[in-house]
Parts: sequence; C-alpha cells; structure tokens
Amino acid sequence: MTALGYTALMIAALLLGAVGGFVIGRGSRNGAKPQGPTVAELLQRLVHTSYNGVVVLNKFGDVVLHNPRADELGLIRDHQADPRARKAAEQALVTGEPVPVDLTPLNRAAPLRGRGPAAVLGEVRPLGDGFAVVDAADESDSVRLEATRRDFVANVSHELKTPVGALALLAEAVLDAADDAEEVRRFSTKILHESTRLGTLVSELIALSRLQGAERLPELTTVDVDAVVEEALGRCRLAAESAGIEIAVDESSGYLLDGDRTLLVTALTNLIDNAVSYSPPGSPVSISRRLSGDFVEIAVTDRGIGIEPQYHQRVFERFFRVDPARSRATGGTGLGLAIVKHVAANHGGEVKLWSRTGTGSTFTLRVPRHGATDGQPAAEPDRAAKPARSKTESADGVTTVETGGVR
Repeated sequence: MTALGYTALMIAALLLGAVGGFVIGRGSRNGAKPQGPTVAELLQRLVHTSYNGVVVLNKFGDVVLHNPRADELGLIRDHQADPRARKAAEQALVTGEPVPVDLTPLNRAAPLRGRGPAAVLGEVRPLGDGFAVVDAADESDSVRLEATRRDFVANVSHELKTPVGALALLAEAVLDAADDAEEVRRFSTKILHESTRLGTLVSELIALSRLQGAERLPELTTVDVDAVVEEALGRCRLAAESAGIEIAVDESSGYLLDGDRTLLVTALTNLIDNAVSYSPPGSPVSISRRLSGDFVEIAVTDRGIGIEPQYHQRVFERFFRVDPARSRATGGTGLGLAIVKHVAANHGGEVKLWSRTGTGSTFTLRVPRHGATDGQPAAEPDRAAKPARSKTESADGVTTVETGGVR
C-alpha cells in the first residue's frame, strides 16, 4: 500500500469513529481511568504533522478538516478547497476509485508563502459515506530533475551529432578527392580536429557524470597548490603561445590543501583555457594565489570580452555559451566551467566570478586549506591576489557570483 493509501485509511478510521473508544496507555484492572492519548488523537497528530497536504471533503465539496501543509501547498484558499480537488473528489465518489489530480498553483506570480511550489501532484480517494481525502505532495524537485535530465539528453545528442556529422562529411570528401594529395591532407587535418573535439567532449561528459551530485570527496590527500598551478600551466602553455598570450603568474605560495590533485588540475586548466580562448591576441592572462581565512583562492584573470550581467547566473550551466560562434572556433565543448563548479563543490569549496563587458573576467577557485577542519588557525595572514581582489572588492558595478556555467 502506498503512503497515500495509508493516509486515506487512517483518515477514514478517524472519521468513521472506528477508533473512538480506544486509548494508548496503561490502565488498572480495577477500573482506574486509563492514561495516554487516544488513537484518534494520535491520528490527528499524524495528519497535522504530515509532510503531504491532506484535505478531507464531504459530498458537497466542503472542507471537513485539513492540515497546515495543505495551506502551504495552496490546496486551501479562503477556507475552500481548490476547484480541481473538488471536481476530482466528485469523480472519486461516483466511481469509487482513486483519481490523480494536478494541483500545481495556477498563480505562479503570487505564491502563498515565499517561493511557491513548481509542481503539486495529488490523489483523491473515496473514504465512504460521502467523504473523500485529497493527499498531495510537492513534487517540484522531481519535476525540475526530470526537466534537467531531458535538457541534458537533448544537449548531449546535439553536441555529439555535430562532430559525428562533420566526420562523415569529411570522410566522403576524402574519398572524392582520393587522387588529390593536397585535398586529402587538408580534409584529413579537419578530420583530426573533429575527432579530437569529439574525444574531448566524451571525456568531459564522463568527468562531469562522475562529479555530479556535489558530494565531498571520500578520500583526500595533501595537495601542493604550487604544483597544481605549474601542471595546469604546462597543459595550457602551447595554446597560449599559439594565441600570442602571455600568462603571468605570481610567486610560489607554499600553500597546501586537502583534495584530489587530478581534479584540481583539471579545474584550473579549464579556467586558464577559457581565459586564453576568450582573450584577444597579445592580451595578458594572470594567475594569483592567496590565503583567505580557511580557504586557498586561485584566481585566473583575463582582459577578454567579459560576460554581461544577465549571463552571470548561467555561465556554469552545461553547454551554455555566451558566444557560441567563438566556442565553435576554439573547439570549446561548453562543459569546462560546469566541471570547475562541481570540482569546487566536491572539495567543499566554490567558484566566484567577477566580470565586466569589455574589461575582462576573474574566476576564483576557492578550496579549504589543509587542516581547515581541525580548528587550526591560518598559517599566515591573507596574501593579496591583486588581479582578483581589486575586482571582487570594487563597489562600482561589480557582481560576485558563486554559481556559474560555461562560456
């Protein structure tokens, strides 16, 4: 029997008086008055504290009883049940069968208390003697999760279809130009580019699937921040030199943190790759480190195109790109910053963004320092990371975002 069935059964017992004379407690055999709440009282408490919204209607559609959760979910307004619930109750009384009903608030602009539920799904069950119970739950999280899943599948299908289609067309072109060595070489180079892009996309999808859930890593090792920066720089140096971009790095810090070195290198590499990809040739990119309380901060600053304020809340979404054409040209997958966000979350940290259109952007990866959870004080005072700090602390139109997505 489902939870809805149990609720209906208990309310039916409560209404029909089947439990009216029984009590919970101890009584003496010589007729002493028993002590403790009655079963009816316990059922009332159960309904009152239920996480689901519960409303009992009579055959006229009037509210006989309801719990506070029913008010929160919008099942009751002005002491009357939602018309959809009343209609479903009429049908349930006629057929004698449970009737599912969608009770999602119709007026999304004016929720009852704060942010209204996005989806309220319920079931109406007949109780007999002209009574029916409406049992509804907030299914907003499930609906959002399903919508995210559909979007993710659609985006993955689209992103995979593009390089696969390109590979098929280029293979046909190679076959048609089999006698022209120069054309074969040109098309083969493009095939290599598309296959590399496809491999990168698949690898990042696998990495993102492993990181999904934002849970802390089960096993942490002591990681040298300077070694992470050096390895990430090594991975990005060729792309930076090809773009004519010089990467400036502050002095070694000696900071340590607890985490997974491979994941941290991947996250920082993605930040540096983004900074290089979205910077004009010859412009500088800088990397700075500082200790801020119990967190080690690694900031990557570029002087590129910047991100408009309306995109600050979306840049860490999977496959979201501020400039799709530029991402295609640079081979971006649209997953880099999503991976950074999840790496930070899995380490108990976060990613902060400062950006201004036409000026540039600063992405700051914040991860708890080594020993931050054992009550030890910081090893040394904050060391200024000027490129990141001057921007995040500016009061002139600066927006700080702690969630994010892919440019």
